[in-house]
Amino acid sequence: MRVVLHETISGLGNRGDIVEVSDGFARNLLIPKGQAQQATAGVEAQAATMKKSWQARNAKEREAAEEIAKVLVAKTVEISARAGAEGKLFGSVTSGDVVEAIQVQSGVELDRKMVELEEPIRSVGMHAVTVKPHSDVQFPVSISVVAA
Repeated sequence: MRVVLHETISGLGNRGDIVEVSDGFARNLLIPKGQAQQATAGVEAQAATMKKSWQARNAKEREAAEEIAKVLVAKTVEISARAGAEGKLFGSVTSGDVVEAIQVQSGVELDRKMVELEEPIRSVGMHAVTVKPHSDVQFPVSISVVAA
């Protein structure tokens, strides 16, 4: 069955793409969840328009993400936290703390989901954190954790 995707689905296609999937996959998963619609002549024409507008919006979002990257890559964000004598923190620094510090020190607003921490920071010193504000834009940010 030919369907028009209403959202990007990993391994299948991007929003607005017309793809061929099995009938069961379309009827039981994609269409009921609102992720796709059966492709007809009218729907295919609408999909082309939808894809153009999505690409334009995606380009603007990517450009904004690249501007954020230019600001944050050159900066070292400092976070103060309570620490013991050996440099171990009482608690930890989480992605929410990183986002808050970035917003205060550089004025850039991010969502905490954009900050990728494998595990919370639990020691004083320099740490590299990956920020991903767009699916195509990813960059490291230097975080300096100092004892308060």
